[in-house]
Amino acid sequence: METHAQITKSAPKRGRAVVNRDSGATTSVWVATAGLLHRAPLAGDLDTDVCIVGAGIAGLTTAYCLVRSGRRVVVVDDGPIAGGETCRTTAHITNVLDDRFYELERLHGERGTRLAALSHTAAIDAIERFTTETGARCDYERIDGYLFAPPGEGEELLKQELAAARRAGLLVEWRPQAPIDGFDTGPALCFPRQAQFHPLHYLTALAGAIENAGGLIARAHANEFEGGTRAHVRTTDGHTISARALVVATNTPVNDRVTMHTKQAAYRTYVVGLRVPRGRVVRALFWDTADPYHYVRVQPIDSTTDLLIVGGEDHRTGQSDDGEQRFANLEQWSRERFAFAQDIDFRWSGQVMEPVDSLAFIGRNPGDDENVYIATGDSGNGITHGTIAGLLLSDLICGRENPWSEIYDPSRKNVRSVGVFAREAAASQVGYAGWFTGGEVDSVEKIALGEGAVLRRGLAKIAVYRDSAGRLVERSAVCPHLGCIVRWNHTEKSWDCPCHGSRFAADGSVMNGPALGDLKPAG
Repeated sequence: METHAQITKSAPKRGRAVVNRDSGATTSVWVATAGLLHRAPLAGDLDTDVCIVGAGIAGLTTAYCLVRSGRRVVVVDDGPIAGGETCRTTAHITNVLDDRFYELERLHGERGTRLAALSHTAAIDAIERFTTETGARCDYERIDGYLFAPPGEGEELLKQELAAARRAGLLVEWRPQAPIDGFDTGPALCFPRQAQFHPLHYLTALAGAIENAGGLIARAHANEFEGGTRAHVRTTDGHTISARALVVATNTPVNDRVTMHTKQAAYRTYVVGLRVPRGRVVRALFWDTADPYHYVRVQPIDSTTDLLIVGGEDHRTGQSDDGEQRFANLEQWSRERFAFAQDIDFRWSGQVMEPVDSLAFIGRNPGDDENVYIATGDSGNGITHGTIAGLLLSDLICGRENPWSEIYDPSRKNVRSVGVFAREAAASQVGYAGWFTGGEVDSVEKIALGEGAVLRRGLAKIAVYRDSAGRLVERSAVCPHLGCIVRWNHTEKSWDCPCHGSRFAADGSVMNGPALGDLKPAG
């Protein structure tokens, strides 16, 4: 067995910046302006204090907190650093949660809601502190956030949210409107001291600090997980990592087959980036309460240009394939309110895990050994939830008390969320209906270049992709997680599972869990 130091010595400290295709065909502004960093493959078996699977915001923040506490840490990921959903965020750093504080209060009571607000506030402070400690040049800045409702529709809702946010301990102010030039939003709530940054520049600095402290970040696909006195992670290359503790931070836990996937649902969310004159849009975070809702911020591009980033138009993963229309809806909404916006430079989508009771699941994996931990259920607040994961999990692993452990406990049961649970459980059954239907097309000749479709051949369902040269790639359309029939995602050129959100590249290779393996060859 190689030592930690030997394997670290064989891996380069810095990787080559590349454009990512590991999580879909579209490219975010973050990848376009920073690239992604790859690390060397895991070179052999090793022993460490903590093994972390997943090099996104949750995994790297956990690793950073642990190396600063003197723990030996190994992070493995089968793609580049932050190459999964973290590179597809819009990077709102906020303690204003998507599901509204009055709803959190109904689900978790005043005490739980206050703890949620405190934890997200602490996450913003931690990101600021880590930015300073690592010297990250990531455009970090404190800005205000504004919540508004469609004109004439939501004043009472805003008043309800104002009262609940104040009970949660947040500083919030009533304003006659949000500061958007040329767009009368009507009344708005102002939440001071929110923040924004460039997530890939931040995580690049965090990764460097982890490695400089002796941590290892390596490329490997983990496919077996085992707790016990010593936890073990095994990779598809045949290597084994032995550790005192194991953290699975893969957006949705790939070490859990059923339990956690009944508590959350996968959604696709869409983003457009339009050029605007520098300074024309106030540096702030904006959210509305419309259905579908929207979230807005700007990112500096150069001395004369900002990028107006507008997101929304969510739907259950694998249950719609109308991404072009959703991008068009976002563009129309943006141009009606920001008439001075120029060309669209970016369009991308991402995956969000929505927990049934609106808060992330961070802590010990239910039904597993006590040294196996997970972080999932970001609910559209992935940057702060991921940072909370780092703070909370490092405390649990190091034996420190943390006041947030109960509200984020993955084993929690919330009877007040039973309606959402039932609705999402029913929606998750859609993928099984594909077993009893015909194919989306009746012959491969009807599949265009660069597109895919599901065909029926006898009792089998086949996922067929035609590449740009006309060659066909055929795989079983059965998701290896729990047997749903996948569907083609035209926007990201992927096969998406409508049951639990697993995603596969056009060639059938797994991109996102909970599936651990590829689509099987067509029988």
